[in-house]
Amino acid sequence: MAELIVIRHAQASFGSDDYDRLSELGYRQSALVGAALREMSWVPDRLVTGTLARQKETLRGMGFTDAPEEHAGWNEYDFHDLLRVKFGGTIPDLVQHDRKTHFRTLRDVLREWQGGGIDGARESWAQFTARIEAARQTATREGAERVLVISSGGAIGQLTAAALSAPSEQMIALNLQVKNTAMSRFIFTQRAFFLHEFNTTPHFAQPAHADMLSYS
Repeated sequence: MAELIVIRHAQASFGSDDYDRLSELGYRQSALVGAALREMSWVPDRLVTGTLARQKETLRGMGFTDAPEEHAGWNEYDFHDLLRVKFGGTIPDLVQHDRKTHFRTLRDVLREWQGGGIDGARESWAQFTARIEAARQTATREGAERVLVISSGGAIGQLTAAALSAPSEQMIALNLQVKNTAMSRFIFTQRAFFLHEFNTTPHFAQPAHADMLSYS
């Protein structure tokens, strides 16, 4: 059976004007997870990212120089758009820059979105889940035995929840657990797809690297 490893992008620039770029820590995390794959002798024969800069920068930081396939289905949901609709166009500064407030609001807004709320958002919950499934099918098509995808927390949370046939709200809990550069491994055939490992970070296990772990 073939393997799919989906890695969340390294730390991006939370609270800055341009979130979609890696922080200095993010570049260090990328190099570390790339080294971990090489130590495992896990060599992918298909590389895939979404279209986001932080995803592509993570792949390059891991040491991969070949151009990946791109599939927008691996992109994160547009939380800033959801917030703009939720708050009538102006996102409160505290929600944008205070981590505790940001993630509490994230949970509430995602629940409302899943329930059919946030009317006027660019993407509905149904559209989001459909594009994740389309991205999965494309990445796991015939022709590769080891597939590496660089994606984002919400996409990984939904992919995992779907693989487990879990309720929609479970995606939120999974989303918020996914660490930067964490690896989630899936086993697949053309008829089956199931979770093997979730959110593993062996590259942070040593005390010298423990302080590099991050969630946003």
